[in-house]
Amino acid sequence: MIKILELFGGIGAPRKALINLGIEHKAIDYVEIDEKAVRSYNAMYDRLHKPQSVVGWNLCPDILVHGSPCQDFSRSGKRLGGKDEDKTRSSLMWETLRIIENMGSWKPKVVVWENVKGVRDKDMIHSFNKYLNRMNELGYTNSFEVLNAMDFGIPQGRERVITISMLDGSTFDFGQLKKRPMRHIEEFLESNVTGEQYQINIPSMLSRIEEFNPGVRGKYRPLDVIEDRCWTISTRQDRCPNAGIIRQDNGTYRYLTERECWRLMGFSDDDFDQAAAEFPTTPGKRNATLYKLAGNSIVVQVLEAIFEAVLMPGEQENEFISTTEGQLQLII
Repeated sequence: MIKILELFGGIGAPRKALINLGIEHKAIDYVEIDEKAVRSYNAMYDRLHKPQSVVGWNLCPDILVHGSPCQDFSRSGKRLGGKDEDKTRSSLMWETLRIIENMGSWKPKVVVWENVKGVRDKDMIHSFNKYLNRMNELGYTNSFEVLNAMDFGIPQGRERVITISMLDGSTFDFGQLKKRPMRHIEEFLESNVTGEQYQINIPSMLSRIEEFNPGVRGKYRPLDVIEDRCWTISTRQDRCPNAGIIRQDNGTYRYLTERECWRLMGFSDDDFDQAAAEFPTTPGKRNATLYKLAGNSIVVQVLEAIFEAVLMPGEQENEFISTTEGQLQLII
C-alpha cells in the first residue's frame, strides 16, 4: 500500500488520480489551510479534516506531492517571488523541505512538486535552483519538465513545471509518461446553458471579443473564443474569463460554467456535486468559490500519468516504492 502526504492539498487531485488508477493507497494526512478547500475535500472523500497550515507539520509518508502556492511566481500575479526570507505565499515551499529534512531516514521515496511556468523565469529561477540544490543535499535526484494538460487528454492549455525527485539515485525520465490524444472541448461542455449569469452582455466585455470587435488585439487583452480547447483556468474565472468564452448557437457568448471548469480539471460530476452541496450557488450569480477551487487544482490526468510511470512501471508494482516498510513513499 502506498502512503501519501498531500501538502497544499486543495480538492485532492493526487488522491483522485490514485483512485482512478486503482492504486491501493493510504493518505496519512491532508494539509490545507483554505477552509473551503477542506470542506470540499471532506465532502468528496468522506473525511473529517480540519484546516491546518503546512508550517510545523511533521509525519512520515512514502510519496509527497506539493503544489505550493503559485501566486507569487505567476506571470499574472504580483511576482513577489519565493525566497525563504520573503515569507510570501509561494515561499511556503521551503516548509516542505523542512518537513522532509525532519523525517531523517524516513524521508519519502518520491517528491512531486507542481508550479507555474513562471517559477523558471529569469527573476524567479534562483528560488527554483535553490530548491533543486536543497533536494540534492537531502539525497534526491531531480528532474523537471513543463507538462501541458492538452497532452494528457484534457482540452485545456495549462502548462505547469513538474519536478520529480527520486531518493533511490535514479533520474525520472519524463519520456516514459503516457500521453493521450486531446479530447474535444464539446465533450466537457454542458448543453443548453441558459442562466443569465453566464451570458456576456456587458459592452466593455463584448468590446474585447475579437470576432465581435475586429482590431481589439493590441489595444486590450482580448477575450478568446474557445474552439477546440480552452486556455488556463484561473482562480478568477468568475470575473476574468481568460480561459476563453463559448460562442452560442444564437450568436451570443457565455462564460464557462463552474461544472465545466471542474470537468476540465479532470474531476467527475459526482465530485463537483459533492463540493457544490457545501457551497450553494446564489440564484442568478456565478459561484466564485467553485471557480477558485478548480483554478487552484492540478489536472488529475497529468498526475495519473506521473503516478502510472512512478508507481506502476511496465504495469508492475514498483519494488523501490513498495518494499520499505513504514516509510512514506510519496509527497505531493
